[in-house]
Amino acid sequence: MSTGSIRIKGLSHSYGATAVLKDIHLDVSPGEFVAIVGPSGSGKSTLLSLLSGYLKPTSGVLERTGTTRTVHQADGLYPWLTVEGNLALGLPRLDAASKRRAVSDMVGRIGLVGFEKSFPHALSGGMRQRVEIGRALCGGTDVLMLDEPFSALDYLTRLKMRGELCRLLEDQPRTVILVTHDIEEATQLADRVLVLSERPASIVYELKIDVPRPRDVTASGVVDATKAVLKAMGYEP
Repeated sequence: MSTGSIRIKGLSHSYGATAVLKDIHLDVSPGEFVAIVGPSGSGKSTLLSLLSGYLKPTSGVLERTGTTRTVHQADGLYPWLTVEGNLALGLPRLDAASKRRAVSDMVGRIGLVGFEKSFPHALSGGMRQRVEIGRALCGGTDVLMLDEPFSALDYLTRLKMRGELCRLLEDQPRTVILVTHDIEEATQLADRVLVLSERPASIVYELKIDVPRPRDVTASGVVDATKAVLKAMGYEP
């Protein structure tokens, strides 16, 4: 089980005179999967950058335990490195033999056996994202930050990637923070879904989803949760 946890109290952040986040309170327990949704431009990615340590909050308390890695929306693989080479970047402290074993194990876990020597340009979008997630999971990271990781993929590939992520987390549990604009994705994956308001954003709704993973998007608990989050965001069919 991951030992990574997050605690923020009264967190606010501004870019100059522009207030983005206001009075955010949040506790994330070790091994918990929390999804953050909200209107476009509400500050979801800014909040993730604060939680990751890339930004310092303007005010408030932010406490984080454990190591952190982030998977971004944009393709972050190094094009001159193979699948093996990109995965090995997640294991900087291992000796050569241990690194080879760990990389081989992760290649199997992400379903890319036979593509070890392939460069990113030879992989599909979904395969590249698997390498991204595999690299983030290498080396015993405690907290995994996901910033719209599947948004560039088609719907069927996104569904497949969600299932693969669940399987990877079952094998190697992590504390996970997911930022997404896809409400269905949030309710299918997360233990809790948080809804941000318009800027300056605060948490205006929180929903706990007590449905075992992996979850089918058509399961009643997932459908009901999706409807509840959409309603909290102001959507009325």
